[in-house]
Amino acid sequence: MASSTQSFSTPAKGLLRQIGLLSATALVFSNMIGTGIFTTTGFLAGDLGDPWLVIAIWGVGALIALAGALCYSELGINFPSSGGEYVYLTEAYGPTWGFMDGWVSFFAGFSAPVALAALAFSEYLSYVFPMLKSTNTMSVGPLEIGPAQLAASALIAVFTVVNFFGIQFVSSVQNVLSALKLAVLAGFLVLGFTAGKGDWSNFSQQAVRTSTAPIWEQFATSLIFIFVAYSGWNAATYVAEELREPEKTLPRALTLGTVFVAILYGLLNLLYIYATPLEQMKGVLRVGSQASERLFGVDVASLFSVLMAAGLLASVNALVTIGPRVYYAMAKNRAFFPAAAHVHEKWRTPVASIAMQGVCAVFMCLTPFRDLMFYVGFLLNAFAALAVASLFVLRKRPGWRTLPVVSFAWPLLPVFFLVCGAWVAVSGLLLRPSVSITALATVALGAVVYKVFLAPKPAESKA
Repeated sequence: MASSTQSFSTPAKGLLRQIGLLSATALVFSNMIGTGIFTTTGFLAGDLGDPWLVIAIWGVGALIALAGALCYSELGINFPSSGGEYVYLTEAYGPTWGFMDGWVSFFAGFSAPVALAALAFSEYLSYVFPMLKSTNTMSVGPLEIGPAQLAASALIAVFTVVNFFGIQFVSSVQNVLSALKLAVLAGFLVLGFTAGKGDWSNFSQQAVRTSTAPIWEQFATSLIFIFVAYSGWNAATYVAEELREPEKTLPRALTLGTVFVAILYGLLNLLYIYATPLEQMKGVLRVGSQASERLFGVDVASLFSVLMAAGLLASVNALVTIGPRVYYAMAKNRAFFPAAAHVHEKWRTPVASIAMQGVCAVFMCLTPFRDLMFYVGFLLNAFAALAVASLFVLRKRPGWRTLPVVSFAWPLLPVFFLVCGAWVAVSGLLLRPSVSITALATVALGAVVYKVFLAPKPAESKA
């Protein structure tokens, strides 16, 4: 593995260390703020039944994300190159696990989150166009088909095709949509707490739980939804080789970005509950629309719903743009399907990667929203745990650079992250076995695909 270590550790020619702390921190929180905060709290209301437990689970999720971010910081400064978990798993466990990370990223890291963001867009837009409600569906076995799924699929198709023709235009659109999303959330918070008609007594009103599982077992399982909402805390590791003073900038950016998002999420959930008793929030997907209606009335809620839907477009566009670049980079290293490395001669974009992801995301739109979110969270939790666990392997290497915050009370941080991950995984298997087994089957299928189609043959290894 010495040769691979060298290739991952050496920055590519032409890349400059020009990203400072502010830009790196912005990259983290802009990647984190997405579908989860717009959709998750209604599930938690029924699962947990207690307003303060709903607030607490977001805090616990923030601590886990922060522990993971700090561990990734140490990995990032030792392997300052593109790839993130792909690099760490390849270095620690071998190329098979590097491919497995790419395989899981294709399904759970990008395609499924694209589908989730598109479905959430349809749901928020349904406040103005009721036919798009997620309840207006026809079940075909485990799949759901209806206007919401069709609208989400059409949205994915549009962004997929637009991404064929170059990145400059979609990058400009992304900047506008991201700024809009932050502005809408800031305005929602300020106006909600100062001018909204909420009720602080809602925090003393519990809801009848929809789950029969013991509360702490359900708490662990519900953390999977929180993991989805906080996903993106590792964003700055993907540009580690372009950070100024990465030993200082990377841990600070990941920490500040995660803390910023944790505070924002805490305030939004306080506002949701201030606006709506937990009992009336149970199972509601577009919690932002519901809260704005109770705070400001129907007319203002219509405006906020449309603006929140527009904000979700930023998540769809970012994922459609970023995902194919990951598969492209991996395919160039023979760690993904060769077609993913093809770049269109005229448009200079990875058209095959973009198309493959688009087709997969459209198909995933037919999966029930809650099941799809659980699937994403289960797999992201598992592979983040594998990356953090790689510290125990990689720290034994000569010349390894350690971070003081990770070394303090070693191995407290990685053990905390891994214990929480194991608790969540076991609870998920017990309480939602069908979705968990589907997630594990995705990993098993990836292992078979790699073994049959991509693993070096004995003749190649000798060569």
